[in-house]
Amino acid sequence: MSEHRIARIVFDEVTLEKRSAEIEHERAVAIYDLQAQNDFRPAGHANGPYALHLGMRENRLVLDIRTESDDPITIIALSLTPFRRVVRDYQIVCESYYTAIQQNLAQVEALDMGRRSLHNEGADLLRARLEGKVECDLDTARRLFTLIYVLIQGSSA
Repeated sequence: MSEHRIARIVFDEVTLEKRSAEIEHERAVAIYDLQAQNDFRPAGHANGPYALHLGMRENRLVLDIRTESDDPITIIALSLTPFRRVVRDYQIVCESYYTAIQQNLAQVEALDMGRRSLHNEGADLLRARLEGKVECDLDTARRLFTLIYVLIQGSSA
């Protein structure tokens, strides 16, 4: 397994006090997938694996990147404003998707395509915002976008 990876994710639990079963499922799947495989390389730091502490402060996403033994590497704070539209659209599609799974399976495929498209858009935005600070592959960015979505939903619940 590569040393250029996130080995552990820690959440600011204050922002996650209220979350639905669907949101908790999204979080669990993203963490499971990240732990199985990811590529994560903070600029100027060659020795992983890393512990990533995620939270929100003052309407900013905070990525506190540490060594696996919790020694600080860097803290990156990103404005959530650029993510608001894609997160809002992603939330709408996810809600429709969860409803369709229970009521109208014919809509699930179309909604899933829309969900994947928004997921990719969010991942591309995240990679652009992290440019020069952290390199990560598309799959890692997709999973991290899911965790951003979870944080935003947990803080606004």
